Amino acid sequence: MKNTILASLALLLGFAVNAQTPATDVVTLNVNLSPIQSITVNTSQKTVNLDYVTADDYSNGVTLAQANHLEVYSTGGFQVSVKSAGTELTNGSEVNGNIAASDIKITATDGTAAIDAAAYKPTVSLSAENQAILSTTKGAVNKNVNITYGAAGGDAYVDKYIAGQNPTTYTTQLTYTITAQ
Repeated sequence: MKNTILASLALLLGFAVNAQTPATDVVTLNVNLSPIQSITVNTSQKTVNLDYVTADDYSNGVTLAQANHLEVYSTGGFQVSVKSAGTELTNGSEVNGNIAASDIKITATDGTAAIDAAAYKPTVSLSAENQAILSTTKGAVNKNVNITYGAAGGDAYVDKYIAGQNPTTYTTQLTYTITAQ
């Protein structure tokens, strides 16, 4: 009887051990990183005016620095480029011709929140084709870029003023583009 009780107890313990063995299965976990690139022009700087108001402006040219002009976000390395809507800045009149877009110079530098490992291109001449102004192999979260705009000196625009207009305005649209690298 003792043996029967021990055998029954051993059998019950065997079932209990087998019943407590957990069942398992496998799950594949993926982290899917989609590319994101965004670029925003500072809302208070959507219009840039290069004002020629003195003789020195016509002689020496005009520059205007726009601090934190661009804000960028990118997952991974990227390039920023700029282009003009055309090869010329126009004034809506053919009276004194137009201004070549290439007269306008663009210089990019670190903003307040600098881009890690950014390689800034030297000053570029505006063109109807994309001109790279910076590149980096690192991603960026809400980083800033200063842009300085410059226009010709050497009295290049002395004959561009049209009588009766104050001021005579030549204009184009610029497009800044961010692309993954």
